[in-house]
Amino acid sequence: MSNKKIPINRMGRFFDESDFNFEIEMGMEFLDDINIVVVLYKVNREFTQHDALYGETNKNEINFLPPIEIKCRVKIDEPNNKNINTNGTLKYLEPGNLTVTIYNKELKDKEIDIDYGDYIGYMINEDKMVYYTVINDGKINYNNNKTIGGYKSAFRKIICTPVTESEFNG
Repeated sequence: MSNKKIPINRMGRFFDESDFNFEIEMGMEFLDDINIVVVLYKVNREFTQHDALYGETNKNEINFLPPIEIKCRVKIDEPNNKNINTNGTLKYLEPGNLTVTIYNKELKDKEIDIDYGDYIGYMINEDKMVYYTVINDGKINYNNNKTIGGYKSAFRKIICTPVTESEFNG
């Protein structure tokens, strides 16, 4: 793929780069005002030891970069009742997935990226942070729902699933 930049001229009469940047600026200012953050625990893939045959890693051998706070919008799905056995006598309540919506500019400004397998922490109250692992890193983000007016991509939607404290605890 070439590094040649091609200007986006669609909607040029009604919406251009300055309008796009203004929309991003307003959205990021709103996120500053409401101060919703998650903590990214980025897996350091360079220094994490893994099995040569399967590429698997023991949970105690994962190395992380320093945690970083990211301003975002958060949605937590409803918990689900799950059956352990077929007759329904053993049940447990599975916490819902976490969906984090982050502006591309936020990631670019902090010079970070979020990948499959990274961990995200979210404070649900003053005393408890819950942890999730990334199952969809949102890198394919050029569908209409993730653009501003169909002009170009503005944000990523990261989907995470809950983890137990035995898997990860910050």
